[in-house]
Amino acid sequence: MLTDTHCHLYLEQFVRDLDEAIQRAMEAGVETMLVPGMDLETSREAITLAEKYENIFAAVGFHPTEAEKMNRESFAMLSKLAEHKKVIAIGEIGLDYYWVKETEKRIEQQQNLLPHLELANKVNKPVILHLREENDAESGDATNDLLDILEPWHKTLITLKSRPGVFHSFNGNLESAKRALEMNFFIGVAGPVTYKKNDSQRDLVRQLPLDSILVETDSPFQTPVPNRGKRNEPANIGLIADKIAEVHRTTREAVAQITTANANRLFGWEAYA
Repeated sequence: MLTDTHCHLYLEQFVRDLDEAIQRAMEAGVETMLVPGMDLETSREAITLAEKYENIFAAVGFHPTEAEKMNRESFAMLSKLAEHKKVIAIGEIGLDYYWVKETEKRIEQQQNLLPHLELANKVNKPVILHLREENDAESGDATNDLLDILEPWHKTLITLKSRPGVFHSFNGNLESAKRALEMNFFIGVAGPVTYKKNDSQRDLVRQLPLDSILVETDSPFQTPVPNRGKRNEPANIGLIADKIAEVHRTTREAVAQITTANANRLFGWEAYA
C-alpha cells in the first residue's frame, strides 16, 4: 500500500470527478492521502474533504505566494482550524522566490512563516514546507533563508524534534538535503524524479536513505512520466515509487512499505485506523 502525502484535491481540476479520482487511487493501492491548504479558504476545503473521506487527512496554512491573504484575523481563524482532529500538519508553508522577486515581499514571506512554525509547535503537528528558488535553481537565497529560519526553530522543539516535517517536492542539492536531514526532516519526492532530463534529482534520491523519503503527487500538478501533460492525480503515485525503486535497485513493494511507514512516523495517521 502507498500513501500520497501531498495532493490538492479541492482545486477546480477535480470538480467533475473527485469521487472517481479517489476511487482510482484506492484501486491503485493508495491507502491514505494528505491534502494541504494554501490559504484560509482552501484549508477549510481540505478539512471538508477529510471529514467526508475516511482515508483523507488535511493540513492548514498560508502558501508563501498567498502572503497578502494572511493577517492577524485570518491567521487566528487558521489557528483554530489547526486544532481539528483530522488536521495532521501545518502547511503548505515556506518560501517561494520563483514567483516573488521583490525583496520586501520575500521578507514578508519569511515573517509569515514564523507564526506558522510557532503554531506547529503549539499544536504539536509537523510542517509541510514549500521551497522554490528563483529560476528553479537547486540552491540559492530561498534555500539558505529557509534553513537559517528552521535551524534555530528546531532547537526549541521537544516532541516535534524527531519529526518536524517534510520538504515538499524537494528540488535542492545534496548539501541542502543533508542540512534538512540533520534536523530530522523528511524529503518529499514527486513526479519530476521521473522526467527524462532530471538526472540530478535521480542522483540526489539515490543518495538519500529510503527511511528519509516520502512520496507525493502534488496533484493536479507535476504529473509523472508517462502521463506527463495530463492532469495529475493520486493514482499516479506508483509511477513515482517505481522510479525511486529503480534508482535504489529495489522493488516498488519495498519502497511502498518503507515510505508508508515513514509517513505514519511523521503524521501518525495510523492512529485513526
